[in-house]
Amino acid sequence: MSTQQWQQFLQTSAEENPVSKITPSLANETVICDLSHMGLLQLSGADAAAFLQGQVTNDVKQLNGQIAHYSGYCNPKGRLLALFLAFAHQDHIHLQLPRDLIAPIAKRLKMFVMRSKVEVQDVSESIIKIGLNGAKAIELLSALFSKIPQHDYELVTLENGALIKLPGKQPRFEIFTDISNAPTIWNSLAHHAKTADAAYWELLEIQAGIPEVYAKTQEEFVPQMLNLDLLNGINFKKGCYTGQEIVARTHYLGTVKRRTQLAHIDSDIAPNPGDNILNSNGDAVGKVVRCAPSYSGGYDLLAEARLESVETGLLNVNGNTLNIQELPYKIQT
Repeated sequence: MSTQQWQQFLQTSAEENPVSKITPSLANETVICDLSHMGLLQLSGADAAAFLQGQVTNDVKQLNGQIAHYSGYCNPKGRLLALFLAFAHQDHIHLQLPRDLIAPIAKRLKMFVMRSKVEVQDVSESIIKIGLNGAKAIELLSALFSKIPQHDYELVTLENGALIKLPGKQPRFEIFTDISNAPTIWNSLAHHAKTADAAYWELLEIQAGIPEVYAKTQEEFVPQMLNLDLLNGINFKKGCYTGQEIVARTHYLGTVKRRTQLAHIDSDIAPNPGDNILNSNGDAVGKVVRCAPSYSGGYDLLAEARLESVETGLLNVNGNTLNIQELPYKIQT
């Protein structure tokens, strides 16, 4: 089965299991989601780990095939070019990021390979990515896989796929598999779960406080602005990497004056990543990081902003008041 056939398979499956809209009832359902909107880079070769160690904010040596973690990819000024969900699988290191960043990030990584024994490949088409969220997630996965990860960011590799447990209010997992196994897995899960689209998965990521970098927001944020340090996405003891001096200086010499907040707006029009967050005087004090429709209408979003502006309140995006919500982790300054 080709990737085109996979998309055709999903269209046929949708006739029996229509894609559900994001409504209050969906919050209590177990939901399956195709994650083809996410891309996947694969780094292989004898020098892959050492090469990546000099490129990203987190410690690549920790990727032992049993865990995943977030890691930032910065320019020399410490501004994020991409955010990866990174994990090791067999002899490869995988980096998950938005599909439209795959080509430019792969090109940039290859520029720095030089004589290292590293191959950078786009495997977005050959590895199928499926999301599952909800109270019955563990039960449904147990019928397909012999072992289920129990802790957030735990990785389990099996013959028919790899599983990563992700943070969330309900049990949440991402499944990585090949095209030969994907239809069986999808059919089994979809028979007992609702089907949703990428916007639903985006909402779950937002509610978990997980940021993202898109083409529109490249080079806008230092990692701490997106709370990457609070998500254990920065290792301050690993040594040098591109942009490390700026990231370390922010950590050791000063306070973080800008952070990402969870917020809600009552609006029929979605803001876009990169849209300005304004204070009551109309001054730009931050940026929209990511946004998705909320269960009860309006939109939930992650918004990066000056902490002093958040404390004074009355922030808005495109004229819509930001109602700041509580993140699932504590913001530190």
